[in-house]
Amino acid sequence: MNRIGIIGVGEIGRALVEGLCDAGGPRPEVFLSPRGARTAAELSERYDTVRVCTDNQQVLDCADLVIVAVRRQDRHEALDGLRVDGATVVVNVMAGVANDDLRSTLATDAPLVRAIPLPSVREHRSVTVTYPSHPAVDAFFEQLGGALPVADEAAFDVFSALTGTLTTHYAYLAALTSWAAGHGIPAHDAERYVRGLFQAVGRALGDETRTLQQLAADHETSKGNNERIRTTWFGQTNNATLDSALDGLLADLRCSDGKGPDSEESGPL
Repeated sequence: MNRIGIIGVGEIGRALVEGLCDAGGPRPEVFLSPRGARTAAELSERYDTVRVCTDNQQVLDCADLVIVAVRRQDRHEALDGLRVDGATVVVNVMAGVANDDLRSTLATDAPLVRAIPLPSVREHRSVTVTYPSHPAVDAFFEQLGGALPVADEAAFDVFSALTGTLTTHYAYLAALTSWAAGHGIPAHDAERYVRGLFQAVGRALGDETRTLQQLAADHETSKGNNERIRTTWFGQTNNATLDSALDGLLADLRCSDGKGPDSEESGPL
């Protein structure tokens, strides 16, 4: 599909546009909603195939595939009363909004697909989880780093919970930097070293011939420094704490998907 619409131009919307338009091949036509006006205007000035529409209905009228990326709590204001052609494919990237909820809001029989794009789609490095599988949507995300269709909404929620660990990783790196600074290392030097250390880890993750357990074993020697920190810090108690935190997040996501008490918390990550 070469006519893409985006309703809600925040960080994810921006990343999608940049990933599509900086790919090096023919650029698709992209129609942006006026929501996130400053970002939408900036993108339309940068790319000649990107256009800012007068309203959300125009986005739906112009595009073959429309991505809904507004915040969960803003969905009714943004979407109520819109008309969706049955041939339009709608991609729902709103955290905690099930397709049944979105279908009720839009009052449409058009295909609806949930997806979890991450900001790294701009660099074509993000695998995007989708449900249900749809050939046009999966092909769309394949060009942005890969698509991972899942069997049901329960599995989708598990992947959604995993995205909640992203900033914890950054905070872990910041904690390492602070520890080094506390031992007299200049903060800039500590951060530079930690960044380089874990950028190498990121490159190693690109080797999909080895499992994560194998990667860990390959970077560890018996009774060595890495084994000492891993077994001391990431022991049974911390494993159980992490499992409990993820289980709680998963339960909340399933509640907000309409499987339990409603929650107004939202966000793509």
